[in-house]
Amino acid sequence: MKLFHRLRTVKPKTFDIVLSLGLTCAVGTGVYQYYKYQCDSLLEAQETPKKHSLFPENMMKKFKKAPELNLELPVVEAILTKAPGIPPPIDRDYPVQLVVNLDTTIEVKPISKQYKYPYWTFNGTVPGPFIRARVGDVMQVNYLNLDETGMAHNIDFHCVTGPGGGAEMLLAEKDEEKTGFFKLLTSGLFIYHCAAGPVPSHISNGMYGLMLVEPEEGLPKVDKEFYVMQSEFYCEPSDDDPKLMEHSYANGLDEKPTYVVFNGREGSLIDTPLLANTGERIRFYFGNAGPNLSSSFHVIGAIFDKVFREGDLVSPPERNVQVTQVPPGGATMIEFEAIVPGTYSFVDHAIFRIEKGAVGFLKIAGAPRPDIYHGMDRPKRCPGCKLHQ
Repeated sequence: MKLFHRLRTVKPKTFDIVLSLGLTCAVGTGVYQYYKYQCDSLLEAQETPKKHSLFPENMMKKFKKAPELNLELPVVEAILTKAPGIPPPIDRDYPVQLVVNLDTTIEVKPISKQYKYPYWTFNGTVPGPFIRARVGDVMQVNYLNLDETGMAHNIDFHCVTGPGGGAEMLLAEKDEEKTGFFKLLTSGLFIYHCAAGPVPSHISNGMYGLMLVEPEEGLPKVDKEFYVMQSEFYCEPSDDDPKLMEHSYANGLDEKPTYVVFNGREGSLIDTPLLANTGERIRFYFGNAGPNLSSSFHVIGAIFDKVFREGDLVSPPERNVQVTQVPPGGATMIEFEAIVPGTYSFVDHAIFRIEKGAVGFLKIAGAPRPDIYHGMDRPKRCPGCKLHQ
């Protein structure tokens, strides 16, 4: 301070020069100290690297042990059903750790009355089993690859939020088991399928199924629920067995299916039709595995009074729909009343596909309704007809 007061007695010009020099020295010293600190810190970091994270250390510990947190939920093994069966409705109002056990095998089964086919399956069936869950559940998937050919497989769940729908986490080599934990954030009706390469081959050989994630409040009660899935098979005759069809990747590329079927084979829902009674409310869970063709799903003689397009269970449904479009990899939920008894055909209304297998029957039993449906002559089936019985 004494120095400052002495400087004040100096001529103004000289005072300004001295003051500037002092400030320059002070700033220079500060800059030097800052960069010295930065360099020292950098050298220290190079000697003893430190891990940096967006999360506090205690939170990271919990994240790494996330699967263990699922044990705080009640553990329930999922009821899995073969098409056209559906697991019972969910009657709980809380989330669970839902254990889903799936495996893959190759199964040689009839694809038509003339031929067999080596299906690639989930749990031995095509389509794979129907899975029913509730939004908020944590799905624990245990996946075992029992494919004797040595191919790797996985599962892409369209209901799973995260890279690949879980496929990367569930990729399993021969005789390998993988487990993944997935919280179900969104309600809806979803496809699941194998997504191992080449993906078109895995889907077109039968590796797909449907999964329902119910909203928290559940779904309205209905009398009958059915699981129906459309898909295509691209085939060529086997050189070794005249009764065996084999997969044709070339036909798949050309989008020229040999079969377009419901529930895995030609005539699956003709030999064993769906059954209901008049007065019952019917719900179809309908999926289209593709892999190439869209479906124009139609029940001949019925009008869908509710259609939940794209499996959307949140938006209001479409009403009074005759045909609903379902793209490859998509699904829809359909409801209508069984009013008049009889046999109802359901088809892909790209109608040439009935010649390739896309037709099934719904038989409704009950008393006649002449007030609604009546003719002067008895019903008669047209010759060679595949649609009516």
